[in-house]
Amino acid sequence: MNLPCETTRAAARETFLAGRSLAGAAITALPADASMRRYFRLDGKGLLLMDSPPGAEPLAPYLRVAQLLRDCGLSAPNVVAADRDLGLALVEDFGQATYTRLLADGHDEAALYRLAVDALVHLHRAGPQAAEGMPAYDAQKLGDEAALFIDWYAPLLVGEQAAAQLRERYLAEFAERCRDVSLRREVLVLRDYHVDNLMLLEGRAGVAACGLLDFQDALFGAPAYDLMSLLEDARRDIPETLRVTLLTHYLSQRPEVDGRRFMADFQVLAAQRHAKVLGIFVRLAKRDGKHGYLKHLPRVLRLFQRALASEQLRPLAALLDTHLPNWRQPLESDVLAQRLASPESLRSIP
Repeated sequence: MNLPCETTRAAARETFLAGRSLAGAAITALPADASMRRYFRLDGKGLLLMDSPPGAEPLAPYLRVAQLLRDCGLSAPNVVAADRDLGLALVEDFGQATYTRLLADGHDEAALYRLAVDALVHLHRAGPQAAEGMPAYDAQKLGDEAALFIDWYAPLLVGEQAAAQLRERYLAEFAERCRDVSLRREVLVLRDYHVDNLMLLEGRAGVAACGLLDFQDALFGAPAYDLMSLLEDARRDIPETLRVTLLTHYLSQRPEVDGRRFMADFQVLAAQRHAKVLGIFVRLAKRDGKHGYLKHLPRVLRLFQRALASEQLRPLAALLDTHLPNWRQPLESDVLAQRLASPESLRSIP
């Protein structure tokens, strides 16, 4: 992946703003996340400048999904101007009331989550129409993501060679578990639906009060995925009573859904997502030098184990129990740091 240098991107941002009569506008960089995309607040303008380098984060998917969401009555930021070739856009600034910040300040947790679930219900009632033209969340994509666990996390446990030898069997087992859900073509799946990407918008009624962010990776797939992503968050714990209440709330609003099939999909997709996230968080640390996500590994590992405890996923759990000794135990911080820092130590771990 060829990424432009910051000087080049800064010049592109200046040119883009000048072309929109915003030359010299005061901008403030917002904290970066796990992607290469960056945001800058235009002070006093009610706008954000999105910098989405074309070689890493093409702008077109964001624009497409934002329009799909707005078309079905949900709150994705309005796009004021965009240059797909440069990978720059001016978008509506939703402010600073992220769910993450509100929850930290003691806002009503149940009310926020209920609104987020209601927004999902609204999206899912729109059905396939809301995913028009979107690629499928198919077996290939699900498998590629599940592979992140065996490619990045498992080597910390048994070394690169042993993990590579297990890779084919691991992926075959995952493919079997995901076979049914990989065929679902029912709703637009936002794929990163959690409190960091949700906002509470003042002055908007109903589900429009839930602002949606970071949806550019959306695909066409199963409705269980985004609800699972919300309720089994890699970054924060959710009380089990609230989790059950919200699951019940969702299903009660969609009586046409086969609850048993939905929950089977939920468990399989939970295992798939948590496997993916375990791998991504290690990759962010080892490859990209972003170590802040490592603190969440124990939580994600617990969620992964809970998903694998379901009857349909026990064969996968048995495979890991046999070939990844102690995979159920989180790595101590000093051991994790040592293995991340030393490529040699990963090649063969006794």
